Amino acid sequence: MSSVERVRSALTAAGLNAEIREFDASTRTSAEAAAAIGCTQAQIAKSLVFKAKDSGKAVLVIASGTNRVDEKKLSQLIGEKIGKADADFVRAETGFAIGGVAPVGHTGAVTLLIDADLQQFPEIWAAAGAPNAVFRLTPAELVGVTGGQVADVKA
Repeated sequence: MSSVERVRSALTAAGLNAEIREFDASTRTSAEAAAAIGCTQAQIAKSLVFKAKDSGKAVLVIASGTNRVDEKKLSQLIGEKIGKADADFVRAETGFAIGGVAPVGHTGAVTLLIDADLQQFPEIWAAAGAPNAVFRLTPAELVGVTGGQVADVKA
């Protein structure tokens, strides 16, 4: 099953009938995604994966496309220091390549936090398993399908 199909299956299993849109152009960065979709960069729910230093677990932050994540805030929220995750770690823990990490359909367990700034939008767009695939949903749907904790993670 492809990464995009894994996302589609996870969305369907969660009861969300979201259309996955695939573009000829890359949607790997929040700026590229916003340009391809025709929305603001802040409406892009970008996926950032970190590695918890003590436990080694994957921490996925779904952040507004214009925000940077404050690593100190993130460490306080999860109760341990965090570090950057390299491409091999991201693929091993989520099943996705960097640039296509979706909020659902992971192959491993991830701790998931959602940027509180995303809550202000009527609709947001998230990666759908490939660097050129996205899907639209509401912030409430994002929380519902992921079980993620909404938090202030902005730097």
